[in-house]
Parts: sequence; C-alpha cells; structure tokens
Amino acid sequence: MSRAPFSTLHSFLMFISFEGIDGCGKTTQLQLLAKRLEAARHIICLTREPGGTSLAEAIRDYLLHSPDKLEPQAELLLFGASRAAHVSQVIRPALERGEVVLTDRFADSSVAYQGGGLKLDADFIRAMNGFATTWLHPDVTFLLDIEPDAAQARRASEKEDRIEARGLEFQTQVREAYLEIARLDPARVVVLDARQSVEALHVHIIGVLEERGQRL
Repeated sequence: MSRAPFSTLHSFLMFISFEGIDGCGKTTQLQLLAKRLEAARHIICLTREPGGTSLAEAIRDYLLHSPDKLEPQAELLLFGASRAAHVSQVIRPALERGEVVLTDRFADSSVAYQGGGLKLDADFIRAMNGFATTWLHPDVTFLLDIEPDAAQARRASEKEDRIEARGLEFQTQVREAYLEIARLDPARVVVLDARQSVEALHVHIIGVLEERGQRL
C-alpha cells in the first residue's frame, strides 16, 4: 500500500532528499538549502543515509570503512536495516512535529548503488525499501547529475571509502540507474546539471521549490 507524501497534508514541502553519485556536490547543496530554510524560519531536520541514529551510524561506519569482505546481499540488507531505524526514529517523528526534513540520500540510493551498481534485483530492492520506510517517499528529490570522471576529479584529494573505491565503471552504472529512476518518476525527481557552479545550482533549487509552493 502506497502512502501519500507529506506535501498533501501541508501547504509546503516537508520531505526533501538529495541524491547523486559520489562527488556530485549534493551535500553542499543540502547545507545551503538548510541555511535558506532556517532563514525563512522553518524548523529543519538535517540528516543523512546511512546514519541518523546510533544503529544507523554504526552500520554506516561498517559499510564504508570495514576491511571485512561483504557480500552484496548483506550490504543491501544492512542499508535496509539502517533505513528502517532512520525513518522510524528520525524522519517520521520530525515530519509529525512539522519540521522540514532534508536528507543526504534516501531509498533511491539502494536502487542506484546496490541495484544499478551491484546488479541486485530491483524489484526486491523496491519491496525492501517499502518495508523499511513504511512506503514513505520524499516530496521532491534533487538528483545532481555529473559524469563519473568529473566527480572523481573533485574527490582526488580525499581518501576513498569502500564504495567510492569501486571505480569509474561502478559509478557509471550507478549514474545510469539514477537517471532511470528520474525517468520513471519525473514528478518527484528533479535532475540538475551538477557541473554548474555552486551558486547557480542553489538558485535553481530555490526556484524549483518556490514553483512547488515552498515558502522561502
């Protein structure tokens, strides 16, 4: 059973996610939007995936930094467990308090990374996401799209985590999966050219939100 997004219950957008391959700049844009919304006197819940709870942060550390061999199926299910705790303990309570939730990644990431990148079954991933989130969907998702080689160049001075270290072919498959998500759900997913300047991207994001009724 599908649940309506929270925007049907409020006069402005409540749940906004940012997605994209590693190095696309989504975290920077999320932080800029948080500052803009706070200046407009919204109460913000700023969170990330995997993360947001003590369990999810422990899973994040293991997934990204453990030297242990991890089967793709186990990786996917760990993301699902993290997401279930995140929604139950952080996202839904914040939405019920009337806060605007901004998350750095959400369920689309599993479809893109474990589905597109690791070639796990997409139908199973969607079912797992529905179970983990109790069919909660963002009101709008900003997908920052960029070529993997350009994104990798941005991360050249940073130490790679386990997933970033999978290379350009993997990131290319993830990018293609993200674009397919956007193609299938154009009402929710807004694709942005991440090669633009930070300032231009921020202006574009603000414009999209204002068009959709967000009070800024």
